Amino acid sequence: MIPSSESILSQLKKTFGFDSFRPLQEDIIRDALSGRDVFVLLPTGGGKSLCFQLPALLKPGLAIVVSPLIALMKDQVDALEAAGVAATFLNSSLTVEESRERRQKLANSEYRLLYLAPERIVLDGTIAELKNWNVSLIAVDEAHCISEWGHDFRPEYRRLAELRGHFPNIPVMALTATATERVRKDIIRELRLDQAKHYVASFNRPNLMYRVIAKQKPSDQVLAFVRARSKEAGIVYCHSRKTAESMAEKLVAAGVRARPYHAGLTPKQRSQNQELFQRDDVQVICATIAFGMGINKPNIRFVIHFDLPKNVEGYYQETGRAGRDGLPSECLLLFGAGDVVKYTQFIEEKEDAHERQLAHDQLRKIVHYAESSLCRRVELLRYFGESFDRDRCLACDNCLIPRAIFDGTIAAQKFISAVYRIREKSGFGVGLNHVVEVLSGADTEKIRKWQHEKLSVYGIGKEFSRSEWAAIGRELVRLGFLQQTSGQMSVLEITSEGAGMLSRRSPVTLTQPTKTPETKQKAKRAGEIDCDESLFERLRNLRKTLADERNVPAYIVFSDVALRQMAGVMPTTESEFLMISGVGEKKLKEYGPLFLKEISNYKNKI
Repeated sequence: MIPSSESILSQLKKTFGFDSFRPLQEDIIRDALSGRDVFVLLPTGGGKSLCFQLPALLKPGLAIVVSPLIALMKDQVDALEAAGVAATFLNSSLTVEESRERRQKLANSEYRLLYLAPERIVLDGTIAELKNWNVSLIAVDEAHCISEWGHDFRPEYRRLAELRGHFPNIPVMALTATATERVRKDIIRELRLDQAKHYVASFNRPNLMYRVIAKQKPSDQVLAFVRARSKEAGIVYCHSRKTAESMAEKLVAAGVRARPYHAGLTPKQRSQNQELFQRDDVQVICATIAFGMGINKPNIRFVIHFDLPKNVEGYYQETGRAGRDGLPSECLLLFGAGDVVKYTQFIEEKEDAHERQLAHDQLRKIVHYAESSLCRRVELLRYFGESFDRDRCLACDNCLIPRAIFDGTIAAQKFISAVYRIREKSGFGVGLNHVVEVLSGADTEKIRKWQHEKLSVYGIGKEFSRSEWAAIGRELVRLGFLQQTSGQMSVLEITSEGAGMLSRRSPVTLTQPTKTPETKQKAKRAGEIDCDESLFERLRNLRKTLADERNVPAYIVFSDVALRQMAGVMPTTESEFLMISGVGEKKLKEYGPLFLKEISNYKNKI
């Protein structure tokens, strides 16, 4: 029998301290309780974990959670234990004695949730034990790892389909925060979720501010940005280990608590730096993409991309680590034409032609995002097949300060004419970079070999730099006047629209290259909670002290959302304190008196 709405909401408040569900959560939970397979795609910060944690408390038996990282398991178990939930994990971090003790408790039905890595769960010994532990639900977290088209492919995930044979009547829930249509199909096929109910939420993260600025002395740009946010935690994503190291060193030299994170560090160093960041002892992590799924820190307030990401999906996933608690957070991308050239060279070194084609396509899409003058949110959502209900989001640089435009008619005519003349003389098309070299009058081996220096369009574009011509060429592709062919050697071709524009000499408006200065948002942001900032800082300090005493990250005690609500409402009684988001029965008992006293002391002084 499925519990009533009242009992579900009661358990939600009692254990997790929430009065209501986020979009889709209740429907997902109801399907899980009814024994149905479910596919769940919720954005980062959308509350995926609750979708399997609450059913685990509302139905008898043990919920198995497949999780890809040890750090992620520990973090979720710590949070559940802080809320009074009997949960545990089994992995290589445990001693033999600790593992034996936990297995005994599992045999005695003392836990409601068990976290396991995919490698461990499919072992014969584990399967045999699970059959004796009354499994009621199997949740596959970070399910995109099952697809080779996903950004975190893990071959071990493929074997999870074997669970269907061992537990044919147990419902399976697959959860992910980001997946293209191709990855979704992979997840459903590999986990045999043909009859599953699908829940796909909006990819929109309204609390995130998106900005792209021209890359000029990037280390100084990052340092200035971080200094202006001295009390906020953030991540700086870098393409190389060397850049991550040097950026961290520069921040430390400037008095910022920063650490690097990349695959070149020892496992112990990576674990230590991540732990310091999780516990607010380090403000900034300078990382390669190796710093990924294990990050469950909800109060990351900014994510900076020092270098251009390789693809839009990775960018979305990485920016999604900001503001998971729903409070306003910032995403800054430093964009320079040099990154495009560098990545193009890397791609050309790939031996597999299909991989090169895929990588070029992905690069074009992220460059399009960076150079577009349209709403950043509209562009991101369009990539995932979702339309935004407005033309402007008012939470990105292009909406707040629209990019300057100019009469680009002559520039467009020159560029398209160059494409035409090159093909006319040579009998074949060329790529964007070669067109730019012809326009700028470059002296290269290819230009001499094909005698392109004799073309009438050679050197007629001295009014723009090569990077500016490249940006103009890419915008002409976006506008539909040119198209880039797919295949091993991508070349530019003139479309019928481009030919018509050239023959009719139609006016063309182009966008100035990205030069947007950093601006401060004055309008109220999505997710913003007004409060007494001085009291908020005092409550943060108290939270840190309590977290350190318990050897857990600060957000395990209370989220920033809870602290801002406390600093806004200033509760004085236990019943008022219980109204704060995230305050359940256990946290009220354990922390209520301490926070109420701190609030009372502050009120008495003002």
